[in-house]
Amino acid sequence: MVEFGRFSSGLQRDFRAVSAGLTLPWSNAQTEGQVTRLKLIKRQRYGRASFDLLRRCVLLA
Repeated sequence: MVEFGRFSSGLQRDFRAVSAGLTLPWSNAQTEGQVTRLKLIKRQRYGRASFDLLRRCVLLA
């Protein structure tokens, strides 16, 4: 139950942000998705590819 209390107090502390996230018609989902995709490609190519090859992989993915 302690975890639930912490979660609840966090929601109360950030009420304006939570309310905006639930009521506004826009979000950062597209941006966050692209950042996640880029991080995945970087992890897959880490240590194996030059910057030019990494750039091509990002542009073609």
